[in-house]
Amino acid sequence: MLKLAKLPDRTPAKITITVSAELNQALHRYAALYRDTYGEAESVIELIPFMLDAFLDSDRDFAKARKEGELETEVDPPPLRGRGARKAGARSNANVAAGLPAMSPTSSVPQRQEE
Repeated sequence: MLKLAKLPDRTPAKITITVSAELNQALHRYAALYRDTYGEAESVIELIPFMLDAFLDSDRDFAKARKEGELETEVDPPPLRGRGARKAGARSNANVAAGLPAMSPTSSVPQRQEE
């Protein structure tokens, strides 16, 4: 057996969120303080993943649950909701009505239908 364990999945995931005006301002103030502290400007978008890592690493209950194996190792993404789900469903239904392949709700690539 190798000393190095199998590497974890390193595929990045894009997450889109909406934040309040107050949080947006605080994030930009944090980025400004970061620039003043380290002499290098980083965008809020670049800082957020590291902020989330630091938050999760500092949560003792989360670390304990992780260590004790109480958390699922793989988490399925949540189903599409809102406008994205409606658009995907509408696109799929319109394609089927037109005799075209259905569209996957998570892809813009047509999926073949079984006959």
